[in-house]
Amino acid sequence: MGNIVLPLSYLIGSVTFIIGLKMLSHPDSARRGNLVAAFGMTIAILATIFLFRDHEGNALGNYLWIFGGLIIGSIVGTLAAKKVQMTAMPEMVSLFNGMGGACAMLISVVEYHHNPSPATGTLIVIVLGMIIGTVSFAGSIIAWGKLNGKIKDKTIPAGQAINFLLFAGIVALAVAVIGGFSTAPALFYGILALAALYGILFVMPIGGADMPVVISLLNSFTGVAAAFGGFLYDNPVMLTGGILVGSAGTILTILMCKAMNRSLKNVLIGSFGGGAKAAASGGGDKQQGSYKEISMNDTAVLMAYASKVMIIPGYGLAVAQAQHACHELEKILEDKGVEVNYGIHPVAGRMPGHMNVLLAEADVPYEKLKEMEDANDEMGQTNVVLILGANDVVNPAAKDDPASPIYGMPILEVEKAEHVIVNKRSMKPGYAGIENELFFKPKTSMLFGDAKKVLQDLVSELKQV
Repeated sequence: MGNIVLPLSYLIGSVTFIIGLKMLSHPDSARRGNLVAAFGMTIAILATIFLFRDHEGNALGNYLWIFGGLIIGSIVGTLAAKKVQMTAMPEMVSLFNGMGGACAMLISVVEYHHNPSPATGTLIVIVLGMIIGTVSFAGSIIAWGKLNGKIKDKTIPAGQAINFLLFAGIVALAVAVIGGFSTAPALFYGILALAALYGILFVMPIGGADMPVVISLLNSFTGVAAAFGGFLYDNPVMLTGGILVGSAGTILTILMCKAMNRSLKNVLIGSFGGGAKAAASGGGDKQQGSYKEISMNDTAVLMAYASKVMIIPGYGLAVAQAQHACHELEKILEDKGVEVNYGIHPVAGRMPGHMNVLLAEADVPYEKLKEMEDANDEMGQTNVVLILGANDVVNPAAKDDPASPIYGMPILEVEKAEHVIVNKRSMKPGYAGIENELFFKPKTSMLFGDAKKVLQDLVSELKQV
């Protein structure tokens, strides 16, 4: 019976993964898509635990360890997911992704010890799964530390050359192990150590607006490593899940690179910019002159009598947890006959889709979220742009300052609008660590304060207009 039910369970799991991924492409169905994929995963896990038999017909056993791990992991994961704030979601994604890489790495280590003389094909899968899983784990932990502020950006002298040497060392040792030139376990663990060091040095110098690309890339690494685990265990559902995550992460990485004007080659060798690099270069950090402030009342009047308003959300909106206040502002403006849309930059926030998820949490209609190209097309007909905590994604230096670290990055062209109002806590530079010349433009007015408090006060003012 198990010979039929187990493959059928894996087929159900694989199909639900594909359906769930498809449903994740739209906010209206994303939550159900998650549940569909989770349902398929549950079936695949339970079928494996109770129906799997090895070549000698033996069941898995060790049920106490298996269910103990499942229960502890489920409790920890549930509590962490329920308590996490939206501002901390990127580092949580990095941490969970790192755990997936660690699992793939451990699978390779275990299989290496359980199979002392594997076929060449199997050994290739073991070694590649360990390398990719280790890089993903080490890199994700560094990304987690950088995102929550525990680890600072550090540029290592000749870092790119060191990364090339490490990569060459990993390839040389892998060839020695796979080719049978040495069967010493120390060589295998040498690969693991070099891969871990490469993962650390790969992510360490990266900061600022580049972090969404890193998260997406490491996510694809974990998927590929999991797919190698599926090959090792001849497990179709594990293979399908890994391929889906790996391919989706790779596609997203390419899209992020396009949005950041980075090449994928530069991402892979860890040579693209960040906060540390920006600070070191001094690009974009020139004397800009003076800025002008705008009062709450003037802001309310300007927006109330506008025909079209574009809101640009950024990380400052997430920090202030102001998404609900922002939605309330949107509704009161629409009640006054103002058309309101949101301009979403692909890398706004700290991870891909950060702003989309944030606004979806506040029930902002998905149709109001305009992608960068569409938002830029409408910017010329927009009366007022309200920027909430965004910085680098609206910085004109990306277009007209070749010395800037973000030069060449596509941005939201807010200068095309009639009026630009920027809400920030202070004049401090953004995540990329460079000054924003937009703040000193004639069209721009600064509205200082916490985003949530400012939006609440703005709503109160609008009710009086």
